[in-house]
Amino acid sequence: MTVLLKLEDVQSFYGSAHILHGLNLHIHAGESVALIGRNGVGKTTVVNTILGLAQMKSGHVVFDGVPVTKPRTYTAAQHGTATVPQGRRIVANLTVEENLLLGAATARKGPWRLPQIYKLFPILQERAHTPGTALSGGQQQMLAVGRALMANPSLILLDEPTEGLAPVIVDQLADVFNQVLAQGTALFLIEQNMSLVLRVSHRYLAMAKGSVVAEGQVVNSHEGLHDLERHVMV
Repeated sequence: MTVLLKLEDVQSFYGSAHILHGLNLHIHAGESVALIGRNGVGKTTVVNTILGLAQMKSGHVVFDGVPVTKPRTYTAAQHGTATVPQGRRIVANLTVEENLLLGAATARKGPWRLPQIYKLFPILQERAHTPGTALSGGQQQMLAVGRALMANPSLILLDEPTEGLAPVIVDQLADVFNQVLAQGTALFLIEQNMSLVLRVSHRYLAMAKGSVVAEGQVVNSHEGLHDLERHVMV
């Protein structure tokens, strides 16, 4: 099975603060992997390392078999990885549709174009010419997901995609993520909502103190939920 992304013995810093300590993980093509753990254990730093926003002093990030020792902000996109960042980062001066078209800048071929995004999220078509930042929080998250899909990535990094959202929006996003998986796109989900993890992930990685301390298959059951919650409390 193809490994789309691998982190090998990664040591990452913000200035003098040592955040990731020998971190190792991998994601196969077409699978959904959840990264779980308490706040402050380094989960977002994993994403920032992949995106070249944290200082990786040793180790490798491997994109589809290509090892990179110094990821830049554009490296992940060049290798077919898109991001739904924490906080959404909708471009304020652009309309909904213009924000979506930003995602297509890489010009990768694939199934995701404006008509398909509007089918997933009809509200975005209704508000296509509205400024992106004028949308509600849930609608902005839909826009961020749609923008990532417009890149036709092989892998999407999702950093806390349900943070602050109403349960009905979380349910809608869960359905969308499963549709995306059915199309063959892999997901790397950093998430506190264990119910969502159960619904959309195949495998989990539990972090503590800057490294992965446990991993396993996700089982959608009460026992599976208890197992995930136990690892989050490590």
